[in-house]
Amino acid sequence: MIKLHLFNTLTCKKEEFKPIKDKQVGLYTCGPTVYNYAHIGNLRTYIFEDLLKRVLMFNGYKVKHVMNITDVGHLVGDMDMGEDKLELGAKREGKSAWDIAEKYTEAFKYDIGKLNILEPDKWAKATEYIKDQIDLIKILEKKDYTYKTSDGIYFDTSKFKDYAKLSHLKLDQLKEGARVEKNPEKKNPTDFALWKFSIPQTPPSLYDTSSSQGEGKKGKRQMEWPSPWGVGFPGWHIECSAMSLKLLGKQLDIHCGGIDHINIHHTNEIAQSEAATGRKFFNYWLHGAFLNIAGGKKMAKSDGNFLTLENALEKKGINPLVYRFAALQTHYRKPMEYSEEALVSAKNGLEHLHNQIRELGGGTSTIDKEFKKEFLKAVNDDLNMPKALAVVQKILKSKLSDKEKLATVLDFDRVLGLNLNSKHHFLKLETGHYDLSGSDVDMYIIPKEVNDLLELRKRARLEKNWSKSDSLRDEIEKLGYFIEDTKGGGQRIHKK
Repeated sequence: MIKLHLFNTLTCKKEEFKPIKDKQVGLYTCGPTVYNYAHIGNLRTYIFEDLLKRVLMFNGYKVKHVMNITDVGHLVGDMDMGEDKLELGAKREGKSAWDIAEKYTEAFKYDIGKLNILEPDKWAKATEYIKDQIDLIKILEKKDYTYKTSDGIYFDTSKFKDYAKLSHLKLDQLKEGARVEKNPEKKNPTDFALWKFSIPQTPPSLYDTSSSQGEGKKGKRQMEWPSPWGVGFPGWHIECSAMSLKLLGKQLDIHCGGIDHINIHHTNEIAQSEAATGRKFFNYWLHGAFLNIAGGKKMAKSDGNFLTLENALEKKGINPLVYRFAALQTHYRKPMEYSEEALVSAKNGLEHLHNQIRELGGGTSTIDKEFKKEFLKAVNDDLNMPKALAVVQKILKSKLSDKEKLATVLDFDRVLGLNLNSKHHFLKLETGHYDLSGSDVDMYIIPKEVNDLLELRKRARLEKNWSKSDSLRDEIEKLGYFIEDTKGGGQRIHKK
């Protein structure tokens, strides 16, 4: 039997994966902060997490997957400084913070559908678990891990042993990084907010948590809740601890995210969770590397250099699965370089692969066991997708019958997620509108006029402008196309 090995950030080495319960896996993946569209750097992380989930399922594990939706509490500064990103999004677009959260949650789901990313078993919105977050803070307060400042309740990191065990940095290095965003009231630079007040308070004693000054008073925020400490909102880190502990219980196997979460977000999750429960949080921590643009700089919304699926691929008539295929060609723990040339190369490579599959014809056959062992060895070696793709090409060039090749490669596509069983495969596209929300891909060469209307309708649906959506549907149908709305917010187009 080929065992699954994963690189565990906690131990800095590849380890054989051993779940807490036999053949069951609890998987928690950090989801989006829904104040703007996800960029393709963000989406690279979700592709890696999807591959992990698919590999676990390919190995026969039953996976319970939870992904959070951060719709409150993520401030502009990761060290609890600045405004809440959702509140800023509301100001930017002249909408309520709740509407912003809903709009970009639906946009995110739409994007992952186009990338053939499997949805989690449970979407967990931070705003729906406020009580659980407050209850967890109460436990930390009772255990004397908290103190009060004028702007909130903080976790005292000096009281938690091995605070730096995930980052593997010296505490002085973490403190130095935390000093970039100064808060003179914090006892230690690495201390972080558990609960933030809507309006500043002046506690009788700086470190007295018993005062309820400000309780019942409303601030200028749209998202705020009463608490034992005053009206406010939870910190960013506490949501993931509260929701994973509630929804996964004792099945805390794997926690994932981008490498930018290691030093702050995931380090703080571990500290508050283990301080509250007195036991180990997650056994395995996996992190995906950045997507870099020209010059080796990471893609980030804060730097204004981010690309969405729409403007990087779809507007150029490129199937979003091309980006998934490109991501498969770089190991998830290595930085991935984005360029127009790399995208064109991936487009050509995926079209070639689909053409190879199409030439095999149809029919059913048995899966070749030797090639399956080779493929399993690759994906079970810390998700080595470049090697897995090489196995696919090896099969296609082998002396197996066409039916055996087809059956074997389609079996592997359960992991790759490239929709190689698509009845349409790849067609040359003039404008590139297609739907990937189902098991098959319906793709047509359609006029630019129709494609533009589809894009307008997509945005109207995201904004829940149903009258405009219906009007655009009528215009599209007059041009000879029928629209089918699919689960997850997608649109499938059929020629009449």
